[in-house]
Amino acid sequence: MKLARVRLADPEVAPLLADLRREYEERYGDGDSVHDVEADAFDPPHGGFIVLLDGGNTVAGGGIRRLDDATCEVKRMWTNPAYRRAGHASTVLAALEELARELGYRHVRLETGYAQPEALALYRRLGYREIGNYGIYDRATGFERSFPADDAAR
Repeated sequence: MKLARVRLADPEVAPLLADLRREYEERYGDGDSVHDVEADAFDPPHGGFIVLLDGGNTVAGGGIRRLDDATCEVKRMWTNPAYRRAGHASTVLAALEELARELGYRHVRLETGYAQPEALALYRRLGYREIGNYGIYDRATGFERSFPADDAAR
C-alpha cells in the first residue's frame, strides 16, 4: 500500500466521496455535507488531500484545510468498508498531521458526528482533546491536537 497526495478532483478520491456521501445518508439522512467545503480549500499551499492506495483501490483518505494561520481542519476522513478495522484511518491521520506540520500549522482540529462511534473512539484513542462543537453541525463533537512550537515549519 502507498500514500499519495492528490487533489480532491482526482479519480482516486471519487470512490471516497461517493461512499462517504452514502454513509452520511445512512447515518444522518443527509449526504450533502460531503460538499460543505469547496474543493480548492484542500489545495496547496494551505491544504492537501491524502489517499492510501492498494493497487488501484482507494483504501482510505482525508484532507486538511486552513482555518487560520495556526490551525487546520481535517475533513473527509474515510476508510473503504472492505478495509476497515486494520489501522488505515490512523495511517492517513498520521500523514495528515505530518502535512499539517509541513505547512506550519500548530493545531489540527476536526469534528465527527454522534452516529460515528468508530470515529469518536479513534480520535479519543489517538489522544485528540475534545473541544466541543465548533462547527456548523448540530450534535457534532470537535477534537483538537496541538504540536510543540518547534514541530511547525513556520
